[in-house]
Amino acid sequence: MKTIVWFRQDLRLADNPALNWAAERGDVVPVYVLDDDTPPPALRMGAASRWWLYHSLAALNASLGGKLVFRRGKAADVIPALAAEVGADAVAFNRAYEEWNIKGDKALKEALGKAGVTVESFNGALLFEPWEIKTKMGGDYKVFTPFWAECERRLPTANIQPTEAPKLNLLGVMGDSLDSLHLLPPKPWADGWLELWTPGEAGAEARLDEFLATGLSNYANGRNVPNAEATTRLSAHLHFGEISPRQVFAALAGQSLIKGGGHNVDTLKRELGWREFCNHLIYTFPKMAIQNWREEFNHYPWQADEEGYDLWQKGQTGYPLVDAGMRELWATGYMHNRVRMVAASFLIKHLRIDWRNGEKWFWDTLVDADLANNACGWQWVAGSGADAAPYFRIFNPVEQGKKFDPDGAYVRKWCPELKDLPDAFIHAPWTAPEHILRQAGVKLGDSYPGPLVDHQQAREAALHGYRKIARQH
Repeated sequence: MKTIVWFRQDLRLADNPALNWAAERGDVVPVYVLDDDTPPPALRMGAASRWWLYHSLAALNASLGGKLVFRRGKAADVIPALAAEVGADAVAFNRAYEEWNIKGDKALKEALGKAGVTVESFNGALLFEPWEIKTKMGGDYKVFTPFWAECERRLPTANIQPTEAPKLNLLGVMGDSLDSLHLLPPKPWADGWLELWTPGEAGAEARLDEFLATGLSNYANGRNVPNAEATTRLSAHLHFGEISPRQVFAALAGQSLIKGGGHNVDTLKRELGWREFCNHLIYTFPKMAIQNWREEFNHYPWQADEEGYDLWQKGQTGYPLVDAGMRELWATGYMHNRVRMVAASFLIKHLRIDWRNGEKWFWDTLVDADLANNACGWQWVAGSGADAAPYFRIFNPVEQGKKFDPDGAYVRKWCPELKDLPDAFIHAPWTAPEHILRQAGVKLGDSYPGPLVDHQQAREAALHGYRKIARQH
């Protein structure tokens, strides 16, 4: 028997249910389809994600002995055509949960069914399917804490044990070359990223091992410090399925005692739970990336501030923590999670620019851009989403900097023009006396911008907008 395994966001051999099922049947034809036709144009994969995808596919192809077939086009058309071409009697794939992928999968199953080809799909990305976790009344969860409590209640009896990579009998089939997919962006900004990242299954496993050895023991506290090497940096690996959440959970087994207590382990599990929750929300509210979850936010008085948006993108707002984060994003395709919240809050609540503009920028520039996480994160900050931050929570970039980057190490790294400022002024250069600025070589408005907006005035304006829609609602 001959089975096509359709890879998409599961670019690994281990703990891959679709691949395991196909391997047990007999011959396997692995294929990746670059499908820019099924997603809405605005939600096609961004440039940074394409960079990562290129290198991840190269790694997967090497693991498959160069037998990964590359095609492009609408998957619902390409897969049936390939099945007919190679005489496959079955197709296996792991499910994706975006609205367009669900519709495309249904169309694919219908086309293959008419051709007499068996189709099997599996859960290869989550601990639980989005439809499995329900309230006691059978409804969908809208708040994270009870959602995760229900997941934890089920974990002891859930089948979350990862599997080893299967032995494969691979068939070689002619296809397009990886380079012909034109995934690498022409922008020179990504040229040095291979020194920062190792896309692929081996890179994911190595990153997890390194984190367990050096980062887990300080994860609960250290993950909030931008300049500390305390985050997992697994987000892109998880998004592309180079490693599964089951594998991460399995690796955490027994770590509670080794790392001096279960708090760090529980914190990381909770972060993986947030990923589950975001996928739950994107499944139950498919328009999460383009529409306010809370309808009253459709009436929020957003500002059309093109100049402010441009300065935010370039890291030139005059608020060092925000600017450092935006520059880190451009330089590395990544931004520390604490700073993501501060930078997002600044765009939404200081500049009052629609959160969808920020989501769009992150979608294009993050190597770990994930529709569910990205949309839910932005709506959480805006206050427009499920389980959102209270509308009156407006991050003060100066105070956030003092709290989480007290010595200014993160700001000095990404805003080197401020590196000689004393700690007392590193997060608010405009408050420094003129002689301190001269000694540090800082000329506000020239070497570094003054603050784009006044925090207190911006805060009052944002709160006024929120109160307005609250009254209307």
